[in-house]
Amino acid sequence: MTVRNQEMTWYMEFGLRHHVIFQNTPREPRAVVRSIPNDPYRHFHITRIAQMDPEAKYLLSLRAIRERAITVGDAARAGRLNHFDLHEDRMDAVADFVSSIINRDFGPDKFDTIPPHGRWQHFDVGNVPRIENIIQDWKNEKCDDLEVTRRLIDLFFVSVLLDAGAGDQWRYIEPGTDRVYERSEGLAVSSLYMFKALAFAAEKVGRTPLVDGRGLEQLSTEALAEGFQVSQSNPMLGVDSRAALLRGLGKSLLSNPDIFGDQGRPGNLVDFMVKSAGKSSELDILAFWDILQNLLIPVWPKDRTTVNGHPIGDAWPLGILQKQSGSHDGHRSECIQPFHKLTQWLTYSLMVPFRRVLGLQWTNAESLTALAEYRNGGLFVDFGVLTLKKEALDRGLKASGSELPQFEADDDVIVEWRAMTLVLIDTLYSMILSRLDGVRLTMAQLLEAGTWKSGREIAAQRRPTTKSSPIVVKSDGTIF
Repeated sequence: MTVRNQEMTWYMEFGLRHHVIFQNTPREPRAVVRSIPNDPYRHFHITRIAQMDPEAKYLLSLRAIRERAITVGDAARAGRLNHFDLHEDRMDAVADFVSSIINRDFGPDKFDTIPPHGRWQHFDVGNVPRIENIIQDWKNEKCDDLEVTRRLIDLFFVSVLLDAGAGDQWRYIEPGTDRVYERSEGLAVSSLYMFKALAFAAEKVGRTPLVDGRGLEQLSTEALAEGFQVSQSNPMLGVDSRAALLRGLGKSLLSNPDIFGDQGRPGNLVDFMVKSAGKSSELDILAFWDILQNLLIPVWPKDRTTVNGHPIGDAWPLGILQKQSGSHDGHRSECIQPFHKLTQWLTYSLMVPFRRVLGLQWTNAESLTALAEYRNGGLFVDFGVLTLKKEALDRGLKASGSELPQFEADDDVIVEWRAMTLVLIDTLYSMILSRLDGVRLTMAQLLEAGTWKSGREIAAQRRPTTKSSPIVVKSDGTIF
């Protein structure tokens, strides 16, 4: 089956919103949540976003991510991309490889155990159930399910925002062991130890691990570097930027006491969402998304893109969108491709404790997209589905001075690559399902067991020394 057939064309044009398939897994026991009659938050709107300029508000939405990427995909199929050539005939090889990884790890009868993409799994690297262990410790202290979930949200919140590429040289030695971890798993384990040591809390005494706004505001770059075991011989990319990001998060948490309380505790989001559900056992991703965007937009670096004076986070001018729109100004809203990668990664990750611990379900989860990052994107470059045009390749090689091209995160090459990553994973999703003989996976499961893992494995095969992406992104620790 090729990606040009009628089903694929329909799928690409209308996106997962109209063709999502959910894994039919047994519902986990639901926690008892007190019903709140006539709940005033059942249909709430976040004031800052609700009052925004309509163009900026659109670019902050989940809908805009996929809709703009579809426009880029149309240009790719017409051969009009500025920096890449698309080779659709190589998609079958990608689908075969990803399917083989999923079958290897979960076949023939364990597909229903594939977890959704999220931070939880990274903490359990090395087959050590760190999250289950800490949950058991908390329950031994008589924590109820709501407080367990609050603490997990505290932990996951900071850990995800710290989870941008650490670089090829950084390593973390788990205290009290000889276990060494790197990249996302190393960042997860190190953030767990910092969390347990109250590194993100204002009060450094006591045993109750939590995160609060004042603790984050007071976090120094030196303290974060120490927690990550950073040294001259163990460098990490973007330590300063990561620390600044968490300090900004602390300020923003304290600016939203209606949701996060006077402490500015991320975990208080649990109470807000449970209250918003009322008698229902369902939470709305779109409402959750607005809360996170409202919180995080003020936190991102100040040099990010703005539209009509409004910052719009991980969203960037893209030359092909300007060309498609016919605009003379590449910074107009119709020329912007949004991704909101870290916010989506946070959303995927925070969904899990609500479901696993409280037994609450999510509506509109299909609105989330793939994550436009270098593992998912590198998969398509390593298989030759996307190849850099000569001018872009030469410029990237000159910038890196090595065998792999390198670009700044806001370079048009990287923005185009990220947009095509979304397009191609939407296409790949349908191809994978057709190869799994009726097995139904969610997008979150595909990302977890399929594309992200496959991108990492093919990188290790092609570049065993560094395991790096085939295109190197100069990162400040706040995007990738």
